[in-house]
Amino acid sequence: MASFTNNLLSSSASCFHLKTSSFLIPNHFSNSNGISFSSPRRVMLYASSTNNTNATSSSSIPLNFEQDADVPMPVVLIDQDSDSDATIVQVSFGDRLGALIDTMNALKDLGLVVAKGSVLTEGSVKQIKFFITRFGRKVEDPDLLERIRLTIINNLLKYHPESSEKLAMGEAFGITAPKKKLDVDVATHVHVKADGPKRSLLCIETADRPGLLVEIIKIMSDINIEFESAEIDTEGLVAKDKFHVSYRGAALNSSMSQVLVNCLRYYLRRPETDVDSY
Repeated sequence: MASFTNNLLSSSASCFHLKTSSFLIPNHFSNSNGISFSSPRRVMLYASSTNNTNATSSSSIPLNFEQDADVPMPVVLIDQDSDSDATIVQVSFGDRLGALIDTMNALKDLGLVVAKGSVLTEGSVKQIKFFITRFGRKVEDPDLLERIRLTIINNLLKYHPESSEKLAMGEAFGITAPKKKLDVDVATHVHVKADGPKRSLLCIETADRPGLLVEIIKIMSDINIEFESAEIDTEGLVAKDKFHVSYRGAALNSSMSQVLVNCLRYYLRRPETDVDSY
């Protein structure tokens, strides 16, 4: 895992900064990478060279993590449901984001094609979306999805170092570690909901950490749960993931739902020191 993380941290090492500039994007704007953006708002460009519940949550204590008003909440959302042909990646960090050309180049370094992008400003929050594919299809490989997530977070830490105060990855890789940390026991919530006759919807909310997505996938595979990523959402220190899941081609019944919830609760809440304690 250490070498994997180090590779991610160096994935955008070849990028260099150009002077930050402000400009008004027209309805259709194409950058030097051929990516078309649409937005009527002024943006800052940082250029670079490159429904029923079967099983309930593990805790009834709500998440109420106090956020510093001076630093916006960084959000990285990977959407697998909204487009049948592409994986949608959405990044927001208040109104501080540029056009993220450096991030597009880092994604290309992973062998991905950034088909198009868009910029949307809602109030004081700017959201940038990338539509990415691999071999002409959306990304399905969980390891690659996790690398995409961590690559984008790595770029946030590099080009917006103040975001490290709000991201779990800031503890190890950021300039300033988060001042407050989430209690894993409090933060972990797992639900299984109805999602049709052939599948169920698994909703997980837990403290974020590197490799979390791959860990969740392994837990499900170990108990023969078939899965399809739906949404991978990183909001500051919290990961909120959704999966379409099934067991032997059908939706999970109440017993199997409880087995899945219990397994996830145990492994996601277990302190890392348990592994070496015996």
